[in-house]
Amino acid sequence: MPTRLPPLNSLKAFEAAARHLSVKKAALELNVTSAAVSHQIRTLEDYLGVQLFHRYNRALELTDVARAALPKLGEGFECLAQAVAHLRRHQGGGSLTVSAAPSFASRWLMPRLHRFIAAHPEIDVHISARMRRLSVDGKGELAERATVEAWLADSDVAILYGRGNVPGIKVERLIDLSITPICSPRLLSGEHPLKEPSDLRHHLLLHDDTGALYDNEAFWGLWLNAAGVTDVDANKGPHFSHAVLAFEAAIDAVGVLASMPVLAAEDIASGKLVVPFDLVVKLPNGYYMACGEHADERPAVAAFREWLRGEATRPGT
Repeated sequence: MPTRLPPLNSLKAFEAAARHLSVKKAALELNVTSAAVSHQIRTLEDYLGVQLFHRYNRALELTDVARAALPKLGEGFECLAQAVAHLRRHQGGGSLTVSAAPSFASRWLMPRLHRFIAAHPEIDVHISARMRRLSVDGKGELAERATVEAWLADSDVAILYGRGNVPGIKVERLIDLSITPICSPRLLSGEHPLKEPSDLRHHLLLHDDTGALYDNEAFWGLWLNAAGVTDVDANKGPHFSHAVLAFEAAIDAVGVLASMPVLAAEDIASGKLVVPFDLVVKLPNGYYMACGEHADERPAVAAFREWLRGEATRPGT
């Protein structure tokens, strides 16, 4: 038979007062009066048959039994909050949480999201731009799976850069990727115009470190090897952990960036950036979307995934 719990309001009042060691601060947090907090704490003490605080004129001090119980009580309220958040995400109405890498969210998803919102005004969309999990063992399939699981713990859909080899999780390749030099059109003229790959020796190289961080394969090294260019140092120049920062530097004509043109589609279309050479090098990685096992049972998730598929195949993507 389940253990009968004390009144929830009394537990909340005690937990808040114990954290702050102040009835007044607990009352402000709970948006009630100090008298109400004191009443709830006394109700809990009567219910349990134990004293929870030593009360002094201007201070509270936890008793030993209360101090021992407080951490587990805090964990319990955190678990309740997570459970309620999970229920809200999976309610019948239109609520959707999407996690994506900052560069993808900023440079690919956000310029297109207005079309989804216009088509589905009933869906409340939450975008979470997150860094992928990196550590000593932050590369490879185990790290990729850990990232997917962490993101899906509080998201309906996750969009990641990688190979998508995540057994047990519903994964779909969204966009195949390639790299090529990208720069401001200002670098196509001037003292050392970019006309052929060997002209890169006159320009500063900007580094999108996505490949180096996740695969130990720097983008400039891959492209220069494929182009047969040997007199350009592939390692010199500023490095950016976020591609979005590297693209800003390229737009400002700081140098030439080797990165994924799919992330520059809007700026290439507007003329802010250009692709000076024909050679593109395909990457084994791509952007893929992942979701929980039963996510498609929610109409909002199914609608967003279908929209993503359509956007990924639009001309210019």
